[in-house]
Amino acid sequence: MYKKTSKLYILAIVFWLAIWQIVSSLIGQEILLVSPVSALLRLGSLALEVDFWKTVWYSFSRISLGFLLAFILGIVMALMGAVYRWFRIFLEPLMATIQATPVVSFIILCLIWISSKNLSILISFLMVLPIIYTNVLTGIDSLDSSLRDMSQVFRMKKTKIIRYIYLSEVYPHLRSASRVSLGLAWKSGIAAEVIGMPNMSIGDNLYQAKIYLSTGDLFAWTLVIIVLSVVFRKVFMSLIDKLVSVLSV
Repeated sequence: MYKKTSKLYILAIVFWLAIWQIVSSLIGQEILLVSPVSALLRLGSLALEVDFWKTVWYSFSRISLGFLLAFILGIVMALMGAVYRWFRIFLEPLMATIQATPVVSFIILCLIWISSKNLSILISFLMVLPIIYTNVLTGIDSLDSSLRDMSQVFRMKKTKIIRYIYLSEVYPHLRSASRVSLGLAWKSGIAAEVIGMPNMSIGDNLYQAKIYLSTGDLFAWTLVIIVLSVVFRKVFMSLIDKLVSVLSV
């Protein structure tokens, strides 16, 4: 079953690459739509430059840091919100405001307060925090009360209650939130770089490609963003899955 799914997934990728190539050939103007071959060739030439890897690391380190900070703080805040009702009520207006405010508004406002170098950290942090907080809190609230009663009847230790009851029940909510917020972190982080234009960032390179109509560079850097986002998501999800499986034993 897994092999069939993998083959079908690869076939889907090949299909859409073929569509991309056909549309590019029909247009006949690579300044409007570059072909996948040209984009990959440009990516290959960029990868030979030292500045390319510095740029990749610059954006990757900041966006991933913003996500990780929001991931950890979101869990801690959700735990506090589950224990202290006043804390939950106190945070509700803040979380609602963050979720309702457009990303661009946050980027422009934050540029007034902080340097563009750290903008992607703050923006990715702000976009991820409400998602992690809300989902973990929802998972705790939806915990079956009978399980809590059972743990009290059998006088289970707090460590075992956390491992075998809370972790197993809340983790699906946390996992779902992580998958959604990982993609959002990269989208918002790169958007912050495009507007803030810090030197040696992927966002700055995207903006320069737009100014000089370098469509090949635009698609090449977009492919880099997609690869970084997918790889980071798979590695991160794999790590937390293993961590939870170890803790649940």
